[in-house]
Amino acid sequence: MPVSNEVTTTERPDVNIAACPSRSVLEHITSRWGVLVLAALLEDGRRFSELRRIIGGVSEKMLAQTLQTLERDGFVHREAHPVIPPRVDYSLTELGEQAARLVSGLARWSEAHVPDVLSARSVYDDRS
Repeated sequence: MPVSNEVTTTERPDVNIAACPSRSVLEHITSRWGVLVLAALLEDGRRFSELRRIIGGVSEKMLAQTLQTLERDGFVHREAHPVIPPRVDYSLTELGEQAARLVSGLARWSEAHVPDVLSARSVYDDRS
C-alpha cells in the first residue's frame, strides 16, 4: 500500500509534510516583505503610502501583492473609503496581530544580533 504525504482535513497539520497547507501560511508570514508589513502594522493601522515609506526597498508591486496575500490569509484587513482621492487603510486582524507579534520578535532579535552574525560570517570567510 503506497504511503501518501498529502494532508487531509482529518489529519493534524504538519509543516514537514510537503503538501501541508501550513507551509504556504508560513511562507507568507515569514517572507521578507510579509515580516516587515506585519511588523509595521503591529504598531498601528496604515495607508499604503505610509507602509511604502516605512518599509524601505519594497516596490509598489511587491507591497500590493504582499498585502493582498496577507488579506487573503486573514491576517490583514483592508478598508476602502469612498472618498476622492481614494483612501485605503490596512490594519491587522486578531489572527494577524498574533502572527505579527511572533515575526516582529524575530525581526527585533535579528536587529539585536547583527554584530554576532557579521562576526560569525567573518570567521567563516577567513577559513576559506
